[in-house]
Amino acid sequence: MRHGNKNNHLGRTTSHRKAMLANMATSLILHKRITTTLAKAKVLRGYVEPLLTKSKNDTTHSRRTVFSYLQDKDATTILFREIAEKIANRPGGYTRIVKLENRLGDNAEMAIIELVDYNTVYGADTAAAAKKSTRRRGGSAKAKTAAPAAAKEVAAPAEEAEVVEEVKAEAPVAEATETPAAEAPATPEKEENAEKGE
Repeated sequence: MRHGNKNNHLGRTTSHRKAMLANMATSLILHKRITTTLAKAKVLRGYVEPLLTKSKNDTTHSRRTVFSYLQDKDATTILFREIAEKIANRPGGYTRIVKLENRLGDNAEMAIIELVDYNTVYGADTAAAAKKSTRRRGGSAKAKTAAPAAAKEVAAPAEEAEVVEEVKAEAPVAEATETPAAEAPATPEKEENAEKGE
């Protein structure tokens, strides 16, 4: 029975698991987004989020604690300098897991784990949606009074454009009547091929 054993050991020994999570956390800090299996991403989230929380408090003790987990001086420096500034106002939830299609070789569930404040994909969509939602159906009184004046200005050039289009539309009709007459003589071989579908 596995009562209370909620840790996913990922089929690895303790030393292997710690080394793997430290390497994955370092890659996440350096690259801001990594692709891995869903199970590893969920375990990594529980491993790296406490380190991100510790990075908000820039003291020698917290730096040494984070370094003992990561074992990478560059990643620790980037974490405390750049990432800590961006996540300073966020109360947890620093990472996002996005599921992907299953892997071709073994059909494993894949996912992207990324730092929320460094996304490039989701921010543009929400900004565009926010702009769309601000439009109103009725509009303001100024817009209603300005719209008829603008419509009158647009109506005059539109009528001139219609006259020009009508003149241009008549010319291609005359050309179209001449071209079928030129193509009318067809050889009997072409007619037989047309009947056969060739």
